[in-house]
Amino acid sequence: MTKDILLRISGVQFPGGAEEMDQEQLEVITSGSYFEKNGKRYIRYDEVQEGQEDVVRNLLKIEDNSLELTRRGFTSVHMVFEKDKKNESYYDTPFGSLLVGVSATHVNVQQEEDSLEVKVKYALEINYEFVADCSISIHASSRQTAYSI
Repeated sequence: MTKDILLRISGVQFPGGAEEMDQEQLEVITSGSYFEKNGKRYIRYDEVQEGQEDVVRNLLKIEDNSLELTRRGFTSVHMVFEKDKKNESYYDTPFGSLLVGVSATHVNVQQEEDSLEVKVKYALEINYEFVADCSISIHASSRQTAYSI
C-alpha cells in the first residue's frame, strides 16, 4: 500500500447492548498516511472536532490480533483493543478525565496489496459502568486505488 491513503472509519454503538435495536452510527472519511515499522502497520490522520478549532492527531497501530488508537489534542486517549482482553485507559477532555474500559470480543485484520481492513467488536465501559456494545470498521486504501473505483 502507498503512503498516501484514503481512510473510512465507521462506528456503531448499541447503548442497551447488541440485542437492542437502538443504535448510534458515526462515519469519518479522511486522508491519512500509512507506514510499516518493525512488522507493525501504522495509520496517521488528523481530525477536526465539531465546534473546535484544534486538530486532534490520531495514530492507529495495527497488528494481526490487536488495534491501538492514540489521540492527542482537544481530547487525548490511548485505547488498546485485544481479543478476549479488557484494557483500561484515561480519556482526557477539557472537562476532566474518564476511565474507559474496552473488552474486545472480535478483532479481524485483512490486508491486500492496496488496502487494509480492520474490524473490531467490543464492550465499552466508562468509570466501571457498561455503556454500550460497539463495533469499529476501518478501511484504508491507496489514494490511486480509491480514486479509480
